[in-house]
Amino acid sequence: MSTNSSDAPTRGLRARGLRTGGLRPERLRRIPFFVVGGAALALCVALSLAMGARPVPLSTVVGALFGDASGADAVAVTGLRLPRTVIGLAVGAALGVAGAVAQGVTRNPLASPTTLGINAGAGFAVVVAIYALHLTQPVEYLWFAFAGAAGAALFAQALARKSDLDPVRLALGGTVLQLVLLSWTAALMLLSQRTLDEARFWLAGSMAGRPLDVVWPVLPTLVIGLVLAFAVSPALNALAIGDDSAQALGVPVARIRLAGGVAVILLAGSAVAVAGPVAFVGLAAPHIVRALLGSDHRVLLPGCLVVGPLLLLAADVLGRVVIRPSELEVGIVTAFLGAPLLALLARKAAR
Repeated sequence: MSTNSSDAPTRGLRARGLRTGGLRPERLRRIPFFVVGGAALALCVALSLAMGARPVPLSTVVGALFGDASGADAVAVTGLRLPRTVIGLAVGAALGVAGAVAQGVTRNPLASPTTLGINAGAGFAVVVAIYALHLTQPVEYLWFAFAGAAGAALFAQALARKSDLDPVRLALGGTVLQLVLLSWTAALMLLSQRTLDEARFWLAGSMAGRPLDVVWPVLPTLVIGLVLAFAVSPALNALAIGDDSAQALGVPVARIRLAGGVAVILLAGSAVAVAGPVAFVGLAAPHIVRALLGSDHRVLLPGCLVVGPLLLLAADVLGRVVIRPSELEVGIVTAFLGAPLLALLARKAAR
């Protein structure tokens, strides 16, 4: 009797396919997923380099990348679209993995840097810095973005404990926090025309006009965040069956939640510092990967490294062509496409 009882958490973990063996059908789907996902991501990269107010032939794109082409089209590819594409890859990967870790740490399918108010916290801190310290460069926003993201994350964690990790309450609390921070942000921008001019384009969430120089300062924090996220991924599998069962398996729940929270802050703060508060990529990417590959975080996180950039670059390309020759910022496109997904997930979680 005692042996069966003590082995129950382990059996539950195996039943969910969370140990090394996993579920055979899920394992068989992994190779096609990464092959097809990698090909789709490569296609989005090519479209990101070729599409814009003025389309550029792929032959010219290849020539520009290898230094065999010149002229206005080649300059547009290497000087504008290549940095934009690289930023999209980095930001998409950061948001996708951050969303997966946030959902794992809170055991909440609605958790993401957007729904927990982390993006809004980072955005508010950046606008305060622009207003009070007269900052003008995205590189200067970094630490303020991290501070705002950390404050919002701590609030969300306190709310999660108070609501006993209830998904709908946590999402509603994060939405309320987001609305409050957005209203404060708007008030500061109305108080200063200079702040409005500096921040409004960045707050919409955009990768346009960003040089590659904005990536290098956040690269160390981005890498540290990814390393932390992948380090805690096996333990996130144990958290999925409950804190008591995870502790019975020897998992240090408090330390895993702390490390996961730090990873989310580093990843979301890096993404927001570079591209502004881009919505819903962190919410959608884990659900897409989970539907195709299952819930094993050791596979879920690499999948988000593919799907996150894929979603962001696809949304960016769509924003460039939908009202050509003008364009929509990628944050507007992702918000428009992600709102129905959030409503659907909230309805499902409430059942």
